[in-house]
Amino acid sequence: MTKQLYFKSMRAIRRILLISLPVMILVMAGSGCKQENSRIMTVTGPIRADEMGVTLEHEHIMVDFIGADSTGYHRWDRKEVASTVLPHITEVQDKGLNTLIECTPAYLGRDPRLLRTISEKTGVQILTNTGYYGAVNEKFLPQHTYEETADQLAERWINEWENGIEDTDIKPGFIKISVGRDSTLSDVHEKLVRAAARTHLETGLTIASHTGPEDPAFAQLRVLEEEGVSPEAFIWVHAQNGDSQAHIEAARKGAWVSLDGVNKKEAVINQYVSMLTNLEENNLLDRVLISHDAGWYSPGEPGGGNFRPYTAIFDHLVPALKKKGFSQEDIDQLLKTNPGKAFNIKIKKLNQ
Repeated sequence: MTKQLYFKSMRAIRRILLISLPVMILVMAGSGCKQENSRIMTVTGPIRADEMGVTLEHEHIMVDFIGADSTGYHRWDRKEVASTVLPHITEVQDKGLNTLIECTPAYLGRDPRLLRTISEKTGVQILTNTGYYGAVNEKFLPQHTYEETADQLAERWINEWENGIEDTDIKPGFIKISVGRDSTLSDVHEKLVRAAARTHLETGLTIASHTGPEDPAFAQLRVLEEEGVSPEAFIWVHAQNGDSQAHIEAARKGAWVSLDGVNKKEAVINQYVSMLTNLEENNLLDRVLISHDAGWYSPGEPGGGNFRPYTAIFDHLVPALKKKGFSQEDIDQLLKTNPGKAFNIKIKKLNQ
């Protein structure tokens, strides 16, 4: 056996163990649950998908907009951030929240220790991520993004899955990237997508990409298909900025359509009811995710800035959907079933 083949084989064995071992532990503990329902990674460890409960799939606890070249843990005090954020977490927890998926990536304020502290204090399950954020003129990309290949970037992200983020044992629950709004991906943004695809094929982590309009969404899907990744592994983040026909097309391909800008304004609620009705009428509600993209503590701003609550879905959107004729089963699908399927850790190859 050549050295190259040996290391490739060892990586494959490691990948299988890392994905399946948490499942084996849960089964041995007497969960009695099927293996395919046991692959969600939180900041406090693995859980089964059916343990996620009511989930908000795109929120932020902290975001630092200063830029990749200046951000770091010196920019905030964890105790201060936690004291600011905890009341907002408990407020939405009282409305039924069980799991919050925190979408702040590296070099933009990701802090896995902070997230674990908040999770342990509240009992809310929290997922963090690996990956890099390319939007906003690449302000949040570290310099090595330009110098390294897609394979080298993927190795960094795979390492976080295998060994923990930085010097912690906290592992990412998904891959978070972002691209610009242009119909054609720039070279560096295409590199991010390819790195995410290769990370997925090694780890099974789902790819959530801050996107917006439909053109870059479908451009990313084409790259993923070239890499052999199924659309089922891709979340089109901010799909509310695309048109309704594109929602249908993406969902029929198997991608997740994430409508994640809910707030309490009446016009916004009406927009989301319309989009969700369109998808429901086309029998595609099982490919939809909803959230607020709300929060967050902002380092450098007095008191952490203006924190937007995580409550509009519960207080405004759900009642409006029920008034429109959506059943409790439909609501549960959006807030319970779909997030469990979307963030299920499973390698999803094209045409598999």
